[in-house]
Amino acid sequence: MARILVVDDDVNITSMLRRLFQRRGYDVDEAVNGKQALQVMDQNRPDLVITDIIMPEMEGAELIMEIRKRAPDVKIIAISGGGRIQPADYLDLAEKLGAECSFAKPVKQSDMLAAVERLLEAG
Repeated sequence: MARILVVDDDVNITSMLRRLFQRRGYDVDEAVNGKQALQVMDQNRPDLVITDIIMPEMEGAELIMEIRKRAPDVKIIAISGGGRIQPADYLDLAEKLGAECSFAKPVKQSDMLAAVERLLEAG
């Protein structure tokens, strides 16, 4: 089964997504920021990364750029609740940097699951 890495500094989000994907049989790893995500990726290369944009230490935009350098075939979904600007602005940037799709928080579980399945099927 595919491996998914969920990167978010909000433990409620990572916990919810982990449970959602594990119920579907996916292997799930978690990280609280981009820096930790890269360490996890070195140990267990994911097929797909779901990353928040606004995080401490290394933000999602930086993480997306680094993933594109290290593992260009890994699929990426960006999520954001916004910050100083609207979530849509962060998500537009994420897609320009290489995310296949993006969602504003709160994310509907059914929408997220459909996007994950579509991206993983596309290979």
